[in-house]
Amino acid sequence: MNYKVVGGKKLSGTVQTNISKNAAVALLCASLLNRGETVLKRMPRIEEVKRLIEVMESIGVKIVWDPSGDMRITPPEKIDLSKINVESAQRTRSIALFIAPLAHLLGTFDLPAPTGCDLGKRTLGAHIDALAKLGINVTGDEAAHTYHVESNGKKPAEIVMYEASDTGVENVLMAAARIPGTTTIKFASANYMVQDLCIFLRHCGVKVEGVGTSTLVVHGLSDINAEVHGHPSEDPIESMFFVSLAATTGSTLTITRCPIDFLELELYTLSQMGLKYERGESYASENGHTVLRDITILPSLLTAAPEKIAPRPYPGINIDNLPFFVPVATQAKGKTLIHDWVYDGRAKHYMEMTKLGAKMELLDPHRVVIEGPTPLHGADIEAPPALRPATLILIGMLAAEGESMLRNVYPINRGYANLSERLQKLGASVEAVE
Repeated sequence: MNYKVVGGKKLSGTVQTNISKNAAVALLCASLLNRGETVLKRMPRIEEVKRLIEVMESIGVKIVWDPSGDMRITPPEKIDLSKINVESAQRTRSIALFIAPLAHLLGTFDLPAPTGCDLGKRTLGAHIDALAKLGINVTGDEAAHTYHVESNGKKPAEIVMYEASDTGVENVLMAAARIPGTTTIKFASANYMVQDLCIFLRHCGVKVEGVGTSTLVVHGLSDINAEVHGHPSEDPIESMFFVSLAATTGSTLTITRCPIDFLELELYTLSQMGLKYERGESYASENGHTVLRDITILPSLLTAAPEKIAPRPYPGINIDNLPFFVPVATQAKGKTLIHDWVYDGRAKHYMEMTKLGAKMELLDPHRVVIEGPTPLHGADIEAPPALRPATLILIGMLAAEGESMLRNVYPINRGYANLSERLQKLGASVEAVE
């Protein structure tokens, strides 16, 4: 699928933040911990979720997905990896989140290794190091492109995460949930998807202390066999997409159901760049934990950020939100330095904006200087093979005068449902074409 875009239009209206991709996939994988039936509410119809469903169904899990978005998951008596859908498994990095749940069910097994986003060198080092302390040993077979997992003698432990990895902590949480005793996870990520998983584990009967902090204490159970309901919360990264879109196009947009705790530093940084916005009253997400607010972005005269913009573990600027500062910076007076220190080479994808007329310089694999304000023009661009960089190009095209074509938008569809239709309702000219 390609997107045909006619940009340069002011947008207006209201858009609702959808359920988080990262929270949804974490809860979907965690459902394997439960021998009973799991119901996940309002699951987003995105490609990442669909790939995981294909994998789960291929190993015997029964999944019924209602039109409302609610998903009913029934595990088989025994998981069978002999017919696993290898192609679907390799198309999502989220497959790595099957390691801990399957370790409780199978002991020793091989799992297809993912390919997923092209974001430079990304390893499972944080997962492997921490899981080993719990008695789950993971090795890689490069020739077979698989992970080999052995889990004999699982035991609780005190773990120090050497990297604030979201998925690493999620794997450790799922491992600890089914190991009787107390496991302490220090220097844990406190990001939104980790918090969602902690809340889900509590619904499973697992006591988890320290949610939202960098130290988690898990009191594991020997078994989980109950009807469990999970509520993945709204996606701060999607909220930020629409915030960036409004700021870059100089539009007035209201984004509802924004998880404000995971956007406050991003909004503060944008306010330092001159962005004007209004916030509504706080209310709760369906999980009873995540705090939501409606945000209205107003047309603003933008200036370059006074300091470099860089991500940090929560409560810093989210690594997935960092790319959305790129299109905004093209319309801000002065030079903005964006430092993407986490991923080797992701910054190279930001340079695709130069095809739209942006003035940018790649200082090294991690740092980009953007000079603005710059009028953007249409272009024909192949979507970068990474979700967030692909969406920032779309924002640039919507701000650019004239017609553009964004080709092969599967990376966008991994994380965003019905995006072209939702943009059209805001007045954007975006057409999905073969």
